[in-house]
Amino acid sequence: MDIMLDLETLATSPDSVILTFGAVKFNPFDPDSDMDQGLYCRINVDEQIALGRHVDDGTVAWWGTQSDEVREEALGEHDRVSLENFTAELNKFVVGANRIWAQGPVFDIVILENLYRQLKKPTPWPYYLIRDSRTLLKALGDTRKGGALLHNALADCVSQAQAIQNAVSRYELKEL
Repeated sequence: MDIMLDLETLATSPDSVILTFGAVKFNPFDPDSDMDQGLYCRINVDEQIALGRHVDDGTVAWWGTQSDEVREEALGEHDRVSLENFTAELNKFVVGANRIWAQGPVFDIVILENLYRQLKKPTPWPYYLIRDSRTLLKALGDTRKGGALLHNALADCVSQAQAIQNAVSRYELKEL
């Protein structure tokens, strides 16, 4: 089983404040298989700011251009979890993963690994499990269209995982 993960943040640097985290488990070699319910966390922003994590004014302004629904889901204060609870849930979720996918090689994974280093915790995956869905999909001709839930970390994971499944099936890839 592979994992696709996605973050929504308040900056684009490695020490960005993380607003929301989404992840789903999926079988990249079977486009007809069901994905699990996934893991979705809305992470405590104040706790991250107290640690010195970064908020970028330009990114905050960008969030202001998003729909009310998207903005409320990302920025609203309800149901936030502590960093301790988030990392514990993520650690459990990734156990046994064959590969960890993210949309791009230097955003989601880098931010998460920076957070783990800051918290003095080991990253819950070895470096060699990391895969980049953006590069694979660009090379194979990603045909996805934007969806209504754009910038929702869990919905983005589902879309990206389905795109990987479709590309792997279409090109009959045997290894990733």
